[in-house]
Amino acid sequence: MLAVWVDQLLGFASGALAAIRQQEHYPDFMTWVRAEGAGFFNDDLATAQALAPILWSQTPLERLDFACEPLATPGRNEPCWCDSGRKFKQCCSQVEFPTEIPEQMMWMLSLREWKGATLKAALNSQRALPQALLEAGLIAAESGQSGRAMQILESLFDGSDWSRLPEQAEPAFEILLDIYQERGFTRKRADLLDDVLERGPIFLRGVALERLCLMHLDNDDLDSARGAFVKAQQALPDSPTLAYIEAMLLLHEGHEREAKERANFWYRRLVRQGDLDDEQLDFLAALADNPGATLADQLLSAEEDLATPLISLQALLAALPVAPKIAINTEADTGHLQYHTSAREQTLFAAWHEQFKVLVDEDIALGFRDDPWGNAVEWMSALCAHPEWLDAPQVVQDLTMALTSRFGSLPWMAPSLLAPLANRLSRWLAQARAEGEGSLRWDDADNAMLLRTGLALVVGMERGARQHSRELAEELLAIDQEDSLGLRELVLDQLLRDDRNEEALALSEQPVDDGSQILGLLMGRTLALYRLADHEAAERSLSEVIAHNRHALEMICAENPRPVMPYADGQVDPGSRAEAWQYRTLMRDQWRTTQGALDWLDAHRPKSR
Repeated sequence: MLAVWVDQLLGFASGALAAIRQQEHYPDFMTWVRAEGAGFFNDDLATAQALAPILWSQTPLERLDFACEPLATPGRNEPCWCDSGRKFKQCCSQVEFPTEIPEQMMWMLSLREWKGATLKAALNSQRALPQALLEAGLIAAESGQSGRAMQILESLFDGSDWSRLPEQAEPAFEILLDIYQERGFTRKRADLLDDVLERGPIFLRGVALERLCLMHLDNDDLDSARGAFVKAQQALPDSPTLAYIEAMLLLHEGHEREAKERANFWYRRLVRQGDLDDEQLDFLAALADNPGATLADQLLSAEEDLATPLISLQALLAALPVAPKIAINTEADTGHLQYHTSAREQTLFAAWHEQFKVLVDEDIALGFRDDPWGNAVEWMSALCAHPEWLDAPQVVQDLTMALTSRFGSLPWMAPSLLAPLANRLSRWLAQARAEGEGSLRWDDADNAMLLRTGLALVVGMERGARQHSRELAEELLAIDQEDSLGLRELVLDQLLRDDRNEEALALSEQPVDDGSQILGLLMGRTLALYRLADHEAAERSLSEVIAHNRHALEMICAENPRPVMPYADGQVDPGSRAEAWQYRTLMRDQWRTTQGALDWLDAHRPKSR
């Protein structure tokens, strides 16, 4: 019966709103109620007339700049406010409603109805009830109206009075952050997070810290992610979400064993508290048993339409046969190695491309001309039906780049999706090395297909299969002697993360062919020397860093510097603040965890002029 009443109430309120909007005049509205109201309540006019003054009193009126025009509740012996002519005690006061009438209902319905300039003016009036903004924003988001949802929820979280915010606002807060991310409004997202962290209610601060941590992980800024996680622990020490975030953070940092140990710690702690439901407990138990596999399964479940073809693709890659040989020879005049696509490989690629449809953008190192994930279900399903397509290096290139673009920032996906493709490429590189000692140059023949695949794999496996990534990078460096992929800096970073400082120093001291200076190599050499306690040489190396980029030490020593974004193609100018920021996001955690290193850097910062 209660559900019937709710439907009747909402139906009548919607009709009442339309009637009020005609003239915004109470007597006209009551004329409509007497004519039409009974039809909403099975011919019960008394209920309609009793509700009407309440709904009128909470309806925002455009003629009053969206203020309401509340009616005073009559005394028992005064004329009833429904204009029936009877005393209040003999009329509407005798009607009892099955539930309370939500005070925000007419505002909520109005926000659903208004569009364009009217909606904007209503929101700017700041008269809307927070609960109405919350409900209208959630309804707009659920119905796919992300623009309207963003507009309404921005008014809810404008920060003018956080004390008015409903405690049920957490899902709406996350929806607004997701909309900002989907639409590329990174500055709006960052400003909202900062505002909540600085002035927002406690129940939102923990959520904001969790989201901030995930945002930093998406940007590979491990040091900032670690800082956000520590703050989240302080704000919400018993949140089960922290177990999930810490496991992700440790896997991003390459600490698989510690991720398992910490997941076990969280499981034991939260089980003792006894506040979790069975589903949460099952997830934490699985996380404690195998963090990487659990996070991978969770991602597959969240992918909805892609889950089944992704699982099939994982099975295909796990069972891949040994890669066939490809056509590689040594060019007689130069001694360089050259790969030439065979007729069979061209045929296999043509069949694949009918499904994949997207071409590689050859003007940049890693990228497509269009998004390959719009028809991913089709091309993954077709590939699983035709595994022989992976005999063609160009197909392996496309698949590797597509998987890296979507899953390369998720360490737990690398073992099942990227490692099998890396094994395939390694066989082809070994075949090339067996042909001779020449270099596999990017611009020769079809070599770029192999090298581009290698770059995508090294980058994609860097977090989740670090040793495999480094081994493949070393294979590529050995055969691509000009380092056209720029892998030396990446290998150096990985060696430093593994505390292999002597090897890192040796690699950093190899001359760059074109004589250019790369901040990552200079800073990597400095860190290796500092760790090896060769402080005199470290200071000389640091002088080269300062000469190359005067912003580097300031950027890496600062706790919360303002981000400096690269160009649209991801490139940065040597010596720029963007170059310094890029290095900071990748390697500040290594300086921070090296005892005394940040203090040493800070002491050598150039003095401000």
